[in-house]
This record gives sequence, structure tokens and C-alpha cells, in this order.
Amino acid sequence: MHGEPDLPADFQHFPYANPDAPKGGRIDYALQGTFDSLNPFIVQGDGARGLFDQFLGNNVFETLMARSRDEAFTLYPLLAKTVETDEERSFIEFTLDPRAKFSDGEPVTADDVIFSMELLLEKARPIYQNWIKAAQKIEKVGENGVRFTFKPDAGREAPLLLAMLPILPAHAIDRERFDKSSLEPMIGSGPYVVESVRPGELVVMKRNPDYWAKDIPSKRGFDNYDEVRINYIRDDNTMFEAFKKGVVTLFEETDTGRWSTGYDFPAVSAGRVVKDAFPIEQPSGMYGFVMNTRRPVFQDRAFRQALAGLFDFEWANRNLFNGAYTRTRSYYDGSSLSSHGVPASDAERALLAPYPDAVLPEIMDGTYKLPASDGSGRDREFLRTGMDALKAAGYRLDGRQLVDANGRPVTFEIMLNGPSGQALAMAWARTLERLGIRATVRIVDSAQYLQRQRTYDFDIMLMRYTSSLSPGAEQIGRWGSVTRDLDGTYNFAGVADPAVDAMIEALLAARTRETFETAVRAFDRVLMSGAYVVPLYHQPDKWVARWNQIERPEATPVYGPQFPTWWHAAE
Repeated sequence: MHGEPDLPADFQHFPYANPDAPKGGRIDYALQGTFDSLNPFIVQGDGARGLFDQFLGNNVFETLMARSRDEAFTLYPLLAKTVETDEERSFIEFTLDPRAKFSDGEPVTADDVIFSMELLLEKARPIYQNWIKAAQKIEKVGENGVRFTFKPDAGREAPLLLAMLPILPAHAIDRERFDKSSLEPMIGSGPYVVESVRPGELVVMKRNPDYWAKDIPSKRGFDNYDEVRINYIRDDNTMFEAFKKGVVTLFEETDTGRWSTGYDFPAVSAGRVVKDAFPIEQPSGMYGFVMNTRRPVFQDRAFRQALAGLFDFEWANRNLFNGAYTRTRSYYDGSSLSSHGVPASDAERALLAPYPDAVLPEIMDGTYKLPASDGSGRDREFLRTGMDALKAAGYRLDGRQLVDANGRPVTFEIMLNGPSGQALAMAWARTLERLGIRATVRIVDSAQYLQRQRTYDFDIMLMRYTSSLSPGAEQIGRWGSVTRDLDGTYNFAGVADPAVDAMIEALLAARTRETFETAVRAFDRVLMSGAYVVPLYHQPDKWVARWNQIERPEATPVYGPQFPTWWHAAE
């Protein structure tokens, strides 16, 4: 995207993969939730994760190119052996590796690439459709080539996005029924095939012994297990109990209290369970209570800003999390992309000039701070600051009830996916109650949660927005006006703001890293000023526990541990 790739054309493997990793054994993952479909690309149903997954691997389906997790914006060959584009990014041409084949032995062809793009454009999730819409024309070139010619307004990231779309077999897909939920395994070109399924509970994938790419550089040292099992479990505590029993062999920990005191079971003392902490080298992302601005109660920005300042982080961190977390102050906290504490540059101000009301003055000049308490849970000054903000937004107390300018009581519901997050939500609700706001906490099961999330049928929910050093077109799906009224997108807050759209456009059009970082910081300022999320906290490290038969490479990339490069130790 910017500059040159770190690795030479003749690289042998990614630096964080062990090319001599032994093959064999199995890994047992756990994911919270359920599934009723083996098609992860469509809106209908709850698609099983782990078949095409940035964390657990593209195990069944593959893409034209593979992403380096040491580089923010660089792809290397996978299904495509070579790639050609021009300085203007007006086109990209992929030449397929002649060795590439699907798990049924059929070759991956240029016709399959074109079929996949047409199918996803017609039937897939909106995010995939938006990526493909950037192409004005898709045509076959020679025997193994596919050329995409882009529309004049396509972003410079468009070639990379198309290179990360799944390639599906035209000969094995029922085009008419593709957008319908199904538990029938699909054919892909990846290292694994689905062997068995227990609906809603378990997916078992077995290694394809004839996997075509096991010796190409971008896959050397990957896909080391003979069997990958993905257990779907309803709640976080049950997942941990399954890990303690060895039913799950690798567990990503997010609960600080449990990380500090919960690993006192015998397997840990005996050294059969290992705890790893990986320093986080990428932006914090945003974990918080997202407010659905489609609801009338959250359409007032000043009210949302007041709510954002009413989470008592100091009390929660001390009493719920053993002081282990850091308050999140930006969508890109901890990186050069963050706007927190940094005055806007002249270049940022020029980008934001057409939208004079989009950024709060204190966020523009870098002085903005979230209100902080003394951590006692009884800080009257903290509550007074919150009430002042509510009054400035036009709200007042009527007895013990906060009401808006029309005298309507302020009430809303916080929806949770299972009991995880309940203590956090209840703590916030107690603070709000002291100021006359009635916030109820509703716990729903995963199926109901996903359905309500997909159709934006909620007031507030807990959400984790991951961030990277390479934010791009996925931001349209999270914040872009075009996704506000489409079911199945990640625009949970219901954002439709010309300033947001313009900043996304600017970061997508950036030609240099400097102009890219300028655009992202301006984008961060607009999002923080919009107060769509009540910022909570982030971990300083990524925590992973594993049973000791699971081993890992010494090197860890910038983007954190890559589980497809880990392996099962020989008995």
C-alpha cells in the first residue's frame, strides 16, 4: 500500500513461522456462541467461524494473496503466483499459481475467480459487496490471469481487498441457494476439509493430505495440526471450565481477575498448562458500550458525550479487574495513529475544515480527557461533573428521574451476550441511577443476541472494535453512511456523518504513510467527538494459556500470536 514489501521476492517463509514445525496432533479451540450454517460469507444464519478466520486461519477457504502479520499493508503470493498493477492503481492483474487446486482435486482457475466475485457481489455480506463494487470490469487474461479494472473513485486499497476475498469453486457451488443457511460442508482450496459437525456445538476439520500449498513460502510453517476442532460454547466461564478439563487446549484470556487468581488448578502447578503474555504492539482498538443512534434517546451528541464521561473506570479497574487495565482514550490508543494528547496538525485541520462542527475544540487541540474519579465509588465531584454535562445537554432532574427537554424520562436497555460483562454493565448502571437514569441490563443467549445485533434491535451493547496499523475500507462497514440502513453490517452505532465519510475517503486515498497517518488521526478525532461509544479499557498485553502439548514459534509478529503457526508437540 505504501512503500515496498519488507521481504524479497525469493523469501522462504514469514519470519514468525517455523518452517521446521512438526506436523500432527490436534488443536481444540473454543469460541463463544453457536452456529447454524457452514457458509461464513452470507447474511442469513450464524456462520461458523474458524473456516475463514483472521485469527484461527483460513482453514477451508483461501484468498489470492496472504497477509503478512509483520507489516501493516503488505500481501504476498498464495493462490496468485504473481501480481501486476500500476502507480495509479487503475487496475490489478493476478496470475494464478498453476499448482493451485481445490480439496476435490479440481484446479483453481481464472473462471473460478470471476465466478467468486460475481457470486459474492450478488449474494454475500455487504462488506464483500462493497469491496467488489470498486471494480468496473473483471476479465480473464490468457489461461491463468484475471484483470480487475477499477472505477475512477475506487480507493487505493481496493486491489488489496480483492486479493483477500475467498475464491470458491464454480463447479461445486449451487448459485441459487448460496445465500441460504446450510450445514452441508463447502469445498475450498485450504489446508483442511470439514469432516464432521455437531450443529451449534462443534466443527471438526481434518488435514487435506493433498493440500496444494504446503510448501509455498507464505504457507511454510503454517497449518501444523492433523485435526482442528472448534468448540462453540455459550458463555465465557463455561469455556474456561472446558479449558481446565483439557477439552479446550488453547484459551485466549480477557478476564484480568481470572488471569491473576484463576489459574491455580493442578495442571498449572504441574507445568502442564502454560501462561503466555505477549506485549501488544498495535493500536488498542475500542472496547465500550456502543449507543445505537437509530434510537431517539441517543440522537443528541451532547447527551452521548455526557454518558461517555459517566463510566467510573477508576472504581471498576480497582474493584473488578485488579488494576490491570488501561483506560482507552482513542480508537488507536498506543500508536502513532492516535489523536489523544496531540494537537491537530495543519494538514489535519485542512482535512477537517469543511466540517467545522465535527470535532470538539478540546479534541482538536489535544487537551480532551475523560472525567476521572477517586476510585471510591462515592466521588461526588465525579457525579457533579456528569450532572453538569447532562444539564448542559438540556436534561434535568424531575424528582429522582432524569428527564429530557420535553419531560420524558431517560431510560434504556444494555444488552449482553450471556453473563460476560454483567458486572461491568451493572457498575455503570448504578452510577447512572444516581443521576436519575434508569438503565436496565438484559442478558440474552447467543442466537438472540446475534439476531438483534444483525438487525440493530438494541439500545446499547458491549462491543469490541479491533484496530490495526492499517485501517482501511472495513471502516465503511463500521461507520460509513452507506451501511447505516443495511442489515448485517458492523455499523452498530447507526452513524451517518459526512465528516466521517470524508475522513474514511481521505485515508483510503493516501499515497504516503505520512498522509495516511494524518487522515487516520483526523478520523479518530471525528469518532471521539461523535461519542458513539462509551470508552472502557484495554489490556497492556495479550494473554494466552495453553496445554503444554501445544507449542509456538519463538518469534511473535507485530500483530500478535498467529495460532495457525503453532503446533502439537510430538509425544
